[in-house]
Amino acid sequence: MAKIIVVCNQKGGVGKTTTAINLSTFLALEKKKILLVDLDPQGNTTSGLGIDKTNLQKTSYDLLIGKAEAVEVITLTAVENLSLVPSNTDLIGAEVELVSEIGREFKLKDALDRLSGQYDYIFIDSPPSLGLLTLNALCASSSLIIPLQCEYYALEGLGQLMTTIQMVQKSINRSLQIEGIVMTMADFRTNLTQEVIKEVKEFLPGKVYESVIPRSVKLSEAPSFGKPIWFHDKHSQGSIKYKELAIEFLKKNEPCDTKSAREQLTEKTQAQKVLGNETIVPHETSSLEQSAETSINQEIKAPSQNIVSRETDSVFRIPPEGVINSHN
Repeated sequence: MAKIIVVCNQKGGVGKTTTAINLSTFLALEKKKILLVDLDPQGNTTSGLGIDKTNLQKTSYDLLIGKAEAVEVITLTAVENLSLVPSNTDLIGAEVELVSEIGREFKLKDALDRLSGQYDYIFIDSPPSLGLLTLNALCASSSLIIPLQCEYYALEGLGQLMTTIQMVQKSINRSLQIEGIVMTMADFRTNLTQEVIKEVKEFLPGKVYESVIPRSVKLSEAPSFGKPIWFHDKHSQGSIKYKELAIEFLKKNEPCDTKSAREQLTEKTQAQKVLGNETIVPHETSSLEQSAETSINQEIKAPSQNIVSRETDSVFRIPPEGVINSHN
């Protein structure tokens, strides 16, 4: 059954959508089946993945008001293993239309429950507010990731968000837990960044990810190209840090699946010694090492329709079926 995680913060401009897109992308590159739900009427997650939000047949609006099933709304992205429930400004009307509905807080949960078993993780990018859309996201999720800007006002917003989470836990979703807090837009040239990180770690011990996302021009400009940061500039600090965040996330959620090739090989060798067989087949060994080394660090195969990058004039090609295969 898929673990449903909402990326949530009622304060705008904290890197919420950037985190949702890039964490989902790196997990997809780790061959995890990922569904990303855009629940923000601005549709930034949709456009950030290169999908034209002005030309959508069905969106998360249709999903919430019951006009469409989840399987009808899901769109393939240009990233292998990453699917999207897109959004646009139509979603603004959902809050008005649902206000008199019975069980309006559970509309998204009911829709996503029908997808049980089809994905490893479902991420929800919620709007920067604490309205009905965010409430639906919190009710549908088992945990939440909170992107938090390394600035003073972010601490005040965190207190308000924690109050909301406690209310949801008491009345609607008792199983809701904090998955982790991602510190974003860090500028380590300032003392303020260090102080904010320290305060948050003291306020929520054990919940703050060690991977801190820095301020990055490349991260800011990647959405204008409709690409996650890995495809825009994989060597940038933003790409490196989101890769580290994905690995940290997997170590927490799937500790047995994140062993290195060397660790797996050592365990296999020890098991063979116990059985009196110390022979390791060379072909199997090389295959194991290759599998581990080509996970997140692999390149993305060039697709078939040409889009010229404004920054480098290089060609980014999107395949007809909308899926990028993993190789250089």
